[in-house]
Amino acid sequence: MRKDFYVNNRNRLYEKLEDRSLLVLFAGKAPQKSADEAYGFVPNRNFYYITGIDEPNLIFLAYKTNNQVEEYLFIEKSDPVIEKWIGKSISKEEAAEVSGIGNIQFIEQFEPFLSRILFTNSLSNTYLDLERRELDQITTKAQQFATKIQANYPYLQMKNVYPEICELRVCKTPEEIEKIKKAIDITYKGIKNLMSHAKTATKEYQLEAYFDFTLKSEGVKHYAFPTIVASGKNGTILHYDKNDAKIEEESLVLLDLGAQYNYYNADISYTFPANGTFTEKQKTFYNIVLKALRETTALIKPGVPFAKLNEQTKKVLAEECIKVGLMKEESEIGNYYYHGVSHFLGLDTHDVGSYKDLILQPGMVLTVEPGLYIEDEGIGIRIEDDVLVTEEGHEVLSKDIFRSVEEIEAFMNQQ
Repeated sequence: MRKDFYVNNRNRLYEKLEDRSLLVLFAGKAPQKSADEAYGFVPNRNFYYITGIDEPNLIFLAYKTNNQVEEYLFIEKSDPVIEKWIGKSISKEEAAEVSGIGNIQFIEQFEPFLSRILFTNSLSNTYLDLERRELDQITTKAQQFATKIQANYPYLQMKNVYPEICELRVCKTPEEIEKIKKAIDITYKGIKNLMSHAKTATKEYQLEAYFDFTLKSEGVKHYAFPTIVASGKNGTILHYDKNDAKIEEESLVLLDLGAQYNYYNADISYTFPANGTFTEKQKTFYNIVLKALRETTALIKPGVPFAKLNEQTKKVLAEECIKVGLMKEESEIGNYYYHGVSHFLGLDTHDVGSYKDLILQPGMVLTVEPGLYIEDEGIGIRIEDDVLVTEEGHEVLSKDIFRSVEEIEAFMNQQ
């Protein structure tokens, strides 16, 4: 991304902040895994969206007075000894070039600087990213900082900026959409490599290895989420990721996977026959799911209620499943389809933003992922596209991925 992207994100955020306010965001730090090993670091996505920098321990600070904003970035000072082990950290000049922030200081200066501006400015509010999804989850740096601020500056009103940044992230810019497209393109290459070796693989993890090889060959460092390679009955488990079962010759293989490119994600579900040819029953149910995918996607345009997408998916699946005798009443569809059809996609795979009373707008990127899960038959099918809401309607960002029974069989049987 060009630094203008991050400058614009910050300016849009500042418009949402009350005057006489302090804003502090933390990049985060990878937690300890075991002994002297830590988990791999990835930046807090809201921090990254505002600064464009993906190094640990950094702090962004801004304060707004008289509707004017001063902004600062605090980075780690270079340590020649540490550099010999893990390489150089970002310099002041590099940080300024990436983020467009002119005032770059070192972490050691953060608390003295903070104390000074709180003493010399009549501030009333502190904005922090206080995302918390569970009562007993690990306390974040922002939450620890909130406790410290409240104890030492009780006159400051604490405000959660998380919803404000999430709202900004819902509609994507053209630059963001290009990164999602790149992630999808790499994912598709991985799928084709995996499928081209399906007939010789006997274990789910062997197929996963072919996908991994493609992504690593394309320079991908992070995945959108743990890869799902689920054969047979395992495909009826929505978040199955053991990927260690034997692949039976006539089973279906359900994939749910995605590359991450510059922290932007693809999310693609794909289902194919392990031996290259669908049975008649598999073909029947596959085509039902494909019909639901296409008819749900056709609804996507500005002004459409988000909830209508899942209603359409359930309607199509139910009607078709009744026709083929799987069930008798539409109300039974919950036995075979038990998740929503869509979610936001972006810097997070299940990207941020509220779905309450949501009306589709241009710039939103959504998944469309209907499925049927028939455990007694050992059939799990999910087909997923990534779709952009445009001014005129929609664009299927994953449109190049072949989906029909005929295309899948032709591809697998030419290997």
